[in-house]
Amino acid sequence: MERTDTADGPSKVMSMREAVAAFVHDGSTVSLEGFTHLVPTAAGHEIIRQGRRDLTVVRMTADIVVDQMLAAGCVSRLVSSFVGNSSAGSLGELRRRIERADPEPLAFEEYSHYGMVCRYLAGSQRLPFYPLRSYGGSDLPSVNSALRRMTSPYPGPDGGPEQIYVVPPVNPDVTIIHAQRADRRGNTQIWGLTGIQAEAVYAADKAIVVVEEIVGDEVVRSDPNRTLVPSHAVDAVVVCPRGAHPSFAQGYYDRDNDFYRAWSHISKDPERLRAWLAEWVYGTADHAAYVAKQGEEFWAGLAVGEALSEPVNYGRRL
Repeated sequence: MERTDTADGPSKVMSMREAVAAFVHDGSTVSLEGFTHLVPTAAGHEIIRQGRRDLTVVRMTADIVVDQMLAAGCVSRLVSSFVGNSSAGSLGELRRRIERADPEPLAFEEYSHYGMVCRYLAGSQRLPFYPLRSYGGSDLPSVNSALRRMTSPYPGPDGGPEQIYVVPPVNPDVTIIHAQRADRRGNTQIWGLTGIQAEAVYAADKAIVVVEEIVGDEVVRSDPNRTLVPSHAVDAVVVCPRGAHPSFAQGYYDRDNDFYRAWSHISKDPERLRAWLAEWVYGTADHAAYVAKQGEEFWAGLAVGEALSEPVNYGRRL
C-alpha cells in the first residue's frame, strides 16, 4: 500500500486489490458509474476475483461489466435505468436472470435515467426524496413501488394543487468511478463525456477513484475546472491504465466496438460466458495481466491521436 504523503496532505493511492478488499464487502451497495465513457470495468473484475457476494449494484446504464458480475455470482439486486449492451446487442446473463430466474432470480429495481439522476442528487444532498414530473403518464410506477406520488406544497401551473412523483435517495456504501487522472490526494479530473460521477461519489459513504495516471499537484492546479471530484470526497485512488476497457477513456484509448459486438454472442451461451470469465478474469492476476494478455498490437488498434485543448489564462494577482 502506497502512503507517501504530499506537501498538501496524505496520499490515498492504493492498489486495486487493496481498495476493493477495504471498501467492498459481501452485502454492500456498490455504485459503478460512468456513462458509456470511463466505465469502471477493471474494478468490476477485481470484485469478481475477490468473490464478493450478495451485492446491490447501482448503475444507471447496466452493461457488460454488470453482466459479468452477475455471471460470477456477485450480484443479488440491480438498481438501474437502462440495461443493454450499449447499442451493440443484448446481455445474456441479465436476461436469463430476469426473464427465467436462471440460474436464480435477480431483484431488479427500475427507474428512468432522470429518475436515477434525481436519486443521486437526493443522496448527495442528503435529502429525503427528490421531485420530478416525468413519471406522469408512465407505467414505471406500476412496477416500482418506490416511485411515490404526493401533493406539492406549492400551487401547480394552473394555480391549483399539483400531484408530482418523488424518488428516494440512493446512498451507496461505496461508489467506484474511472477517470483520466488524479493527484495522490484524490483531486480527480475528467473531460469528454461525463455522467453522474460527482453526485454518485458525494452520495456514497466511501469512494474509490480509478485513474489512467497519477499527476502532480501542479497539473491539477493548472486546470482546476476539470476537477469534477475533489480530494475530500475520495477514500482511495487506484492507478489502473486501460481500466475502462472495453469502454474508452477520452485522450487515452478508443472504444473497443468489436468486443461490444462479440459480447452478445459470448453472453447468450452460459458455458461460453463461464469460459470467458475463467480466461480473462479469474485467469488473470490483475488488470495489468489482462492488459498484457491482449498484447500491444491489440492496444495499438485502439490508440488515439492528439486533439489538444487550448490553454486558458486564469490570471493571478500581481
